[in-house]
Amino acid sequence: MIFTGPHSQLVLMSLAPGTEIGSESHPVDQLFYVVDGEGWATLAGSSYPIEKGHAVCVSANVEHNLTSSDDETLKLFTVYSPTQHPAGLEQTDKPESVMAAAGPAA
Repeated sequence: MIFTGPHSQLVLMSLAPGTEIGSESHPVDQLFYVVDGEGWATLAGSSYPIEKGHAVCVSANVEHNLTSSDDETLKLFTVYSPTQHPAGLEQTDKPESVMAAAGPAA
């Protein structure tokens, strides 16, 4: 977590080759910006290739997932508006509840 304000939150993410955030939705809007790497963004069941310089906007309550390519790390940042996670949260792996909700990796 880089910044948590009263109306938005900035989070850095890094997905190792072949990993994903897991299918999820939030009651808040979210924006992803790819800083390095390649992968796939899946929004409401449709998948799109993403790479450095791409932005992905996700409206509240839309199911989404990001997956890195099989051969390189996907580095990105995401902005939640309003905030979604407690200030100062550091997470190195997906929580078990997210992993269970996401089901098996594709």
